[in-house]
Amino acid sequence: MKQSKTIVKDAYLRDTIERFTRHKMAVVGLVVLVLEIVLLFLLPVLLGSKPNEITPYFSAAPSAEFPLGTDTTGRDLLARLLYGGQTSLGIGLLAVLVQAIIGIPLGIIAGYYRGTAEVVIMRLADIFNSIPNMCLNLVLVTVFSPSFWTIVMVIGITGWPSFTRLLYSSVLSIREKEYVEAARAIGTKNSTIMIQYILPNALSPALVAFTFGVPSAILSESALSFLGLGIQIPQSTWGNMLNAAQSLAVVATQPWMWIPPGLCILITLISINLFGDGLRDALDPKTKVG
Repeated sequence: MKQSKTIVKDAYLRDTIERFTRHKMAVVGLVVLVLEIVLLFLLPVLLGSKPNEITPYFSAAPSAEFPLGTDTTGRDLLARLLYGGQTSLGIGLLAVLVQAIIGIPLGIIAGYYRGTAEVVIMRLADIFNSIPNMCLNLVLVTVFSPSFWTIVMVIGITGWPSFTRLLYSSVLSIREKEYVEAARAIGTKNSTIMIQYILPNALSPALVAFTFGVPSAILSESALSFLGLGIQIPQSTWGNMLNAAQSLAVVATQPWMWIPPGLCILITLISINLFGDGLRDALDPKTKVG
């Protein structure tokens, strides 16, 4: 029995990988993401980057010594771009992980138990959804003061309803499957059913939601930093690099200060979305990949 299950899982995995590789733009997105992550973590070590070191060259244009120029206080913009990318990606991934940790269990409980649990959890999700996320983020970050972990927790706590709604809709159909009914009939505990039978079959849509949630979280962090309520100077993120270059004079005369972080945000968001599209198509056997 175990051997047959392993064979089925291996066949499913091979089929999923094959379907994903047929999605050319998704492969491109994955390659770009992997290359970006490698460069963000490898280049600072190879170059000996010092993002907070102040040099005598203020607002210097790109040169051999400073490939992306310097900011208004003389800091190397390439070093700040690399370390800022690490911070922005870290916030995006961890914030969505918090969303998943909160949202997935609540979605499973609401869909499996129905009744009072369903009403309370789903109405709570409606309340969160009725408030624009950015407004709630701004209020919470202001109250608890901006920091890396504050922003991670705020974006995570305000974004959990998307996971809850997705898992809730999936569990409503899964709970009626024959194997779940059979598990109930032999007296299997509800907690065991949810963990061993329902959760594995609901993970595919949750995984896709995770990939689509990361760019949204990165964009939220960038917006907070652009408004001055994100990661504070001297620590860099792509968002606060844009914030430092928002004056009209800088935009018009010093494009090296805002174009690189803006491009990095754009490329990252597009790549993650392309990867998410391919992953969704690969995990959905009903989807035809061209």
